[in-house]
Amino acid sequence: MIKKIKHTEIQLIKGDITEMSVDAIVNAANAQLILGGGVAGAIRKKGGPEIQKECDAIGGTFVGGAEITTAGNLKAKFVIHAVGPRMGEGDEDDKLKNATRNSLLLADKHGLQSIAFPAISTGIFGFPADRCADLMLRASSDYIKNEESTLRQILFCLWGDDIYEIFRITLERY
Repeated sequence: MIKKIKHTEIQLIKGDITEMSVDAIVNAANAQLILGGGVAGAIRKKGGPEIQKECDAIGGTFVGGAEITTAGNLKAKFVIHAVGPRMGEGDEDDKLKNATRNSLLLADKHGLQSIAFPAISTGIFGFPADRCADLMLRASSDYIKNEESTLRQILFCLWGDDIYEIFRITLERY
């Protein structure tokens, strides 16, 4: 499914984010930027140890923040490490919107044209998928409407039919 806003396409796809041939993939990171399990673990496994070394040199970031590294052996050129909220920590909606927006800002700062997001915080962090879809799609849409952007494609690469369907229904409402 694709929606066009100004010169940028927002697109949903099912698949493995580590296989995406885009300028940047987004890692659903923790604040310490330690590539453990889930999306981060898959990025570490396929991308190689240099991504973790770059994360270690950065040292971490705040919840809602984002940092960028190279992508090692991945097909993407960069990994943007976005720290989403853990459910129950407070102010989760704003933190997830900020993680999305800060990722898009980093992509623009580096002149990137394509970025692929996972459903940030919906795994071990326990964030509800329907809220995630609404917040991330709205933050991306608002960003493109209100900012001058180099981005031509914002992809949401979703693992599994259930999460894809939630994002599809949400995107159709816009």
